[in-house]
Amino acid sequence: MDKTIKELAVELTVELTGICDTIKGRAVFTNQVLRSCSSIGANSFEAKYAQSRADFINKLEIALKECYETEYWLEIIFKTGSVSEEQYIDLIEKCGRIRRKLIASITTAKRNK
Repeated sequence: MDKTIKELAVELTVELTGICDTIKGRAVFTNQVLRSCSSIGANSFEAKYAQSRADFINKLEIALKECYETEYWLEIIFKTGSVSEEQYIDLIEKCGRIRRKLIASITTAKRNK
């Protein structure tokens, strides 16, 4: 069964939390990446209970922006030497999977207005 955006976001947040817990001296970056990452799942979950189609699209668009922000902070964490290249690639690929699902959902919702 294909996982939902929320399920993928929860998995990514849990994995990233474990990684960030091991990173010392980079609290500014780790706090930011955890905020943006956890917001992906929160907003996609809220979209499920949107008050209108416009509200649904808005929540998914916020989740998409948070996904892009997560990718930015992951790059910073990688370039500061806080995670390995292998970890970085894995996390970026997971963000990309979520991003593609969000884009597809937003596109479909806008088309079916």
